[in-house]
Amino acid sequence: MRRALGFLTLVGGASTPSPATLPWFPVVGALIGLVVGAVWWGAAQWWGLPVAAALTVVADLVVTGLLHLDGLADAADGLLPPVARERRLEIMRDARAGVFGVVTVVAVLLVRFAVFASVVPDGRAVLAVAALWATARTAMAVTTLVVPYARDEGLARAFLGGSLVPVLVVALPLVTVLGYLGGDPHLRGLLAVLGAALAATAVVTFARSRLGGFTGDVLGACGVVAETVGLLVLAVRA
Repeated sequence: MRRALGFLTLVGGASTPSPATLPWFPVVGALIGLVVGAVWWGAAQWWGLPVAAALTVVADLVVTGLLHLDGLADAADGLLPPVARERRLEIMRDARAGVFGVVTVVAVLLVRFAVFASVVPDGRAVLAVAALWATARTAMAVTTLVVPYARDEGLARAFLGGSLVPVLVVALPLVTVLGYLGGDPHLRGLLAVLGAALAATAVVTFARSRLGGFTGDVLGACGVVAETVGLLVLAVRA
């Protein structure tokens, strides 16, 4: 648990991850989501929805230390341009953000802000955010276990060799219960979780077609995109 917190958040201290860390990813994701959702709800009690939405987006960035957003930017820079596979991996190693990365990050943050600013938060909404954030981290964990690693070396290699079963045993009940309780009606929350899972799958599938596998940046990208698509489903007016 401590290693998962240290890897996915600014809490717990920096630590070297291992395959045993992966079953804790959904739990840590749910905790992050609860914090983000609580900030959303609390800020809405004091300010209007636009201010509450801005503070919520910032809170998520602070808790995660910009880790996943950095992965999204690097993945966009490497996966979207029409270049060779080797060049893609080189670009994704570069700490500098390119046009593709900057535009992608801005677009995603705008969408997230718009969703938080268009929905009045309550207890169910907080649980729904927890469900989506848990789904996103579950997608990261599952990716490391079922998709080849695209590099010969890298931090994400520390996760290789784990088992899928413990991850699913923890994740499936967690995201199902949180999604069910977080939806109004209940089906909306479950559909948001499903949308998040499908979005993460699409990102990883696209990355595999371009790189032959995943990287740490791809994990961050699939998590952020999963959360964002899940939020869009949650905000549908129907």
